[in-house]
Amino acid sequence: MRAYRIDLHHHLLPSSYTTKLGAMGITAAADAPFPAWSPQSSLELMDRNEIKAAILSLSAPGVFFGDAKLARDLARECNEFAARVAGDYPQRFGWFAAVPTPDAEAALSEATYALDTLNADGLVLLASSGGRFLGDPDFEELMTELNRRYAIVFIHPNIHPSTLGLALKIPGFFIEFLFDTTRAVTNLLFTGAFERYPNIRWIIAHAGATIPYIVWRLSLAEGLPQFRERIPRGVATYLKRLYYDTALSPSPNAMASLLELTDPSHILFGSDFPFAPAPVVEAEVDALDRLSVFTPEIRRKVDCENALALFPRFR
Repeated sequence: MRAYRIDLHHHLLPSSYTTKLGAMGITAAADAPFPAWSPQSSLELMDRNEIKAAILSLSAPGVFFGDAKLARDLARECNEFAARVAGDYPQRFGWFAAVPTPDAEAALSEATYALDTLNADGLVLLASSGGRFLGDPDFEELMTELNRRYAIVFIHPNIHPSTLGLALKIPGFFIEFLFDTTRAVTNLLFTGAFERYPNIRWIIAHAGATIPYIVWRLSLAEGLPQFRERIPRGVATYLKRLYYDTALSPSPNAMASLLELTDPSHILFGSDFPFAPAPVVEAEVDALDRLSVFTPEIRRKVDCENALALFPRFR
């Protein structure tokens, strides 16, 4: 088989990270138990599914658990691990650096180190951390620096503390992840962050969560004085600029919604491995290949061409 796909949503789970979290009683992300993972398991999965390269990122729950020093140490450890993996397999792996939000000063410091010293391909930011969503005023300095750098930022959902009080017996990865992403994107929009930081290239996980479905509803903010100045170009204009991955969302309705919202050049292949195990990834690939809403040209763009425009070193 010819490997050609570029996977923008592919997680790493260093054993030192899961061991340290396990010692704190944390053994799952949004009720999904931490799977076993190694670079070799990713490579085997990639080879079976014609994936040329994958951009590795740390998933929820991230690195912050109330201890600022631990968060800084975990972020540094995971980033140096990711840099070593990418260095060992430069044509197979890239990586997004984790940063210890909500500690904005430490996040800026780690972002600078990861991008300048470790040569990260971008950052992964959790939609919420420490109870605060992206778009929070405390993150302005970090956003300013990322905008200056024309950085690529992957937004991945987390579980917000408010979710824990819901009387629902539904694993968080089913719907709460989607709402966390939706809240973060909406907050970035309504606080004017997308207007202030136009150079940041945002990638939104899971086909934008519920964002494509509620664009018209969000656009009503254009008529409200408290939001109008923050979204002067109109809601759809900002959302159209974002990139969206296909992870766990290869259905005709999800992809048709994305194609209504944005240009096909802004849709990127994503697998969510290893939280999406190998059989699920294979089902995702098969579903994307069968989509009637994708022409052969769109399929090529989604599988690799759009990612290569963002990460030309994988050409």
